[in-house]
Amino acid sequence: MPSTKTTISDRVKGPDLLVRHWPAGDNAFASLLIVHGLGEHSGRYEHVGEQLAADGVHVHAYDQRGFGGSGGPRAYVDTWDDIFDDLEERLAAARTTAPDLPAVLYGHSLGGLIALAYTLLDRPKPDLLVLSAPGLEDRLPGWKRQLARVLDRVAPRLLVNNGIAEDQLAADPRPDFVYEDDPLMENRSTVRFGALGFANQAGARRTIEALEHLPVPTLVIHGADDPIVPITASALLERFPEVRRIVYPGLRHEVHNENDSRALSDIVAWLREQVTDATGEHERPRRAQ
Repeated sequence: MPSTKTTISDRVKGPDLLVRHWPAGDNAFASLLIVHGLGEHSGRYEHVGEQLAADGVHVHAYDQRGFGGSGGPRAYVDTWDDIFDDLEERLAAARTTAPDLPAVLYGHSLGGLIALAYTLLDRPKPDLLVLSAPGLEDRLPGWKRQLARVLDRVAPRLLVNNGIAEDQLAADPRPDFVYEDDPLMENRSTVRFGALGFANQAGARRTIEALEHLPVPTLVIHGADDPIVPITASALLERFPEVRRIVYPGLRHEVHNENDSRALSDIVAWLREQVTDATGEHERPRRAQ
């Protein structure tokens, strides 16, 4: 069943947000919130929401401010806290719609960096975390990072091409895959957005290097042939006992958009393992403090 779309406009602060929901019915065992990647929008996850809902997961998603159908200056934020505020609001809403189910945060690429960095903050946490090619590293040369920092001081709203080609996303895309012809894609970002993203990438890496444990059980999925986020990025998380990491040989950046991928099935299987005890009864994972 396609998602239902709603525009949230009566917010305490921030622009209108477009949100989506794929209900799983009476047999749902978890509630999951998707955080999309750079330049994307939640409509690119229609097949993800449909499959996960069919497998018993209530799925929610939203277009981040400045992207897709949400309001705000295109691909721009004043501070990264604005992004975290939106995520906290949407995670609370997902909990409200299914208060008896564990809340799962699922972030892809930049969305994976956002979801992970948020979970490491002193904010209300998800019960479970799923990270797809989390953007803890990238392949940008150092001079581009430095240029973004310089331009951020003089021309923060200058738009720069994201530099992502369609063939980098999937080796063998699923039949309905659309990227370059998607009118809601933002293929350019402001230097302000990029500079803040680089800063949070570095901050998250420093935090991870100092941690002994992640605050919640975490599943990491990554294509072995990802040309955008190196697999060494997700390898940073593999040392934690709370983490299970699956690397898919031959797949690229968007493993959920590959024609022959078991990634979504693996997500469902892992979620069921986390919420089911030894007797087969559902139990909610202890909420992270």
